[in-house]
Amino acid sequence: MLSEATLRKIDREVSKYPDDQKQSAVMAALVFAQEEKGWLANATISYVASYLELSEMAVFEVASFYNMYNLAPVGKYKLTVCTNLPCALSGGVHAADYLKSKLGIGFNETTPDGKFTLKEGECMGACGDAPVMLVNNHHMRCFMTPEEIDQLLAECK
Repeated sequence: MLSEATLRKIDREVSKYPDDQKQSAVMAALVFAQEEKGWLANATISYVASYLELSEMAVFEVASFYNMYNLAPVGKYKLTVCTNLPCALSGGVHAADYLKSKLGIGFNETTPDGKFTLKEGECMGACGDAPVMLVNNHHMRCFMTPEEIDQLLAECK
């Protein structure tokens, strides 16, 4: 189900905790599984649960709670726009609306070409740089005006 390289990464995380605390590595294990598979299918969640000796429900609860985990396939570029109050007051909703218009999709949708998925996110801890968005869970972009959004979309093409 997961490659040996991914299992080694998970094992490295598990080794950081006492033997009876394997569950402490669940978030990292899900990240590694998602990096390999692109998203977390039920079978992948089940495999991670078995590997860590946890219940499937416990692992699913983690995977479904955090928006960094994809429970369905996503586009090549997952754009997560913060619409929490500070960002909303500083243009986050306008940035989201602009992206919806430019991409022709709404939140939790993917463009027909499979290139972009648009997600709504919670606080990303950069309220002073609002509006902010994450690209593929790893690259934060700040002060996302329409011009900055156009530049980001051009970079992704």
